[in-house]
Amino acid sequence: MILRIALLLVVLLVLPALYIDRAFVRRPGWRLLLWSPNALLALATLWFVLFEGFGDNEVVLKGLYLVVLLAVTVPETLFALLSLAGRLSRSRGVRRAFNAAGLAAGGATCVLIVYGYAVGPYQLTVRQATYASADVPPAFDGYRIVQLSDLHLGTFTTRPSTVGEIVDSVNALHPDLIAFTGDLVNYHAEELAPFQSELARLSAPDGIISILGNHDYMSYYDWPGEAARQANVRQLVRRQRAMGWRLLLNEGLVVRRGTDSIAVLGVENDGTPPFPQRGDLARAQRGLERAGFKLLLSHDPTHWRRSVLPTTDVDLTLSGHTHGMQLKLGTFSPAAWFYPEWGGLYHDGPRALHVSLGAGEVLMPFRLGAWPEINVITLRRKNEPSIP
Repeated sequence: MILRIALLLVVLLVLPALYIDRAFVRRPGWRLLLWSPNALLALATLWFVLFEGFGDNEVVLKGLYLVVLLAVTVPETLFALLSLAGRLSRSRGVRRAFNAAGLAAGGATCVLIVYGYAVGPYQLTVRQATYASADVPPAFDGYRIVQLSDLHLGTFTTRPSTVGEIVDSVNALHPDLIAFTGDLVNYHAEELAPFQSELARLSAPDGIISILGNHDYMSYYDWPGEAARQANVRQLVRRQRAMGWRLLLNEGLVVRRGTDSIAVLGVENDGTPPFPQRGDLARAQRGLERAGFKLLLSHDPTHWRRSVLPTTDVDLTLSGHTHGMQLKLGTFSPAAWFYPEWGGLYHDGPRALHVSLGAGEVLMPFRLGAWPEINVITLRRKNEPSIP
């Protein structure tokens, strides 16, 4: 992973610091202070490029490295850009004002990055949403689904108790159904082993239904061969089912309440390249084509507009994947640059997509604004308007 972005990291480590050096540094001591963290981070980048590993310890070190990298390079870049903007003016006062603004912006950004690392991953939030439709059967009016997504269990190595807190929080909500929408692990199935007994405590009357996300296919790990990767995917499947979870691999099932029922469908990951495209909606609906209300679990939200809306009559789709890029400032997230639907409830006529920001982190234990979340989606029966 580091190899893919190594050139960008080198640019961030060199160019802003070089500008600051040439424009402001006059004494050797200050030069040493400026370049020391960048040089150490450059050495760390080289180490990860040459020896990147995927064990628990390596994942923790990689996450810490990326947070420190951001805390150094982003403030330097902001200061350099604002200072350069000020140099467009001939006024010394304007230049000083831009330099001061750059210092303030850089300092504030550094504080926010540290906060996102030290506090953000622990800010577990319960978010409520309501989906109303005339297709909701009467017995399912008020039906409560807890959506849990993107645990990425490898990031909990240094804080294992957090998984137990998530399980307790979900169970305390007393949902009718728990839906896990993919990315249980980061790199390999063994990440689940320390948490398997905790996750087996999840409980709901209609059970725990799950699907696979792009990380659950283990394609980010350096396997000795394709057979080893596939064996690890099968191990993850076995472990989920051993926890009592109903893992749906392009399958569907019926949940009944008295004489009423809803269809719950689950497809394998279906994203835009380079993410896997394994979803088979036709197969998932087999035998359930005439179901009155359909709930679909599909990890990648881009699947909704690409395939779900044009080829099915699914009422409500639950997705994850985006994490809101683990950064949200007000209503803005950089995830919006890549995903039209990246967090929350979206409608297209009477049909809807709910995207969870997930409860875990990928690459680094950092969240700011896009806090880890558990989602409660309540189904409501919407009465058809009367015909005059």
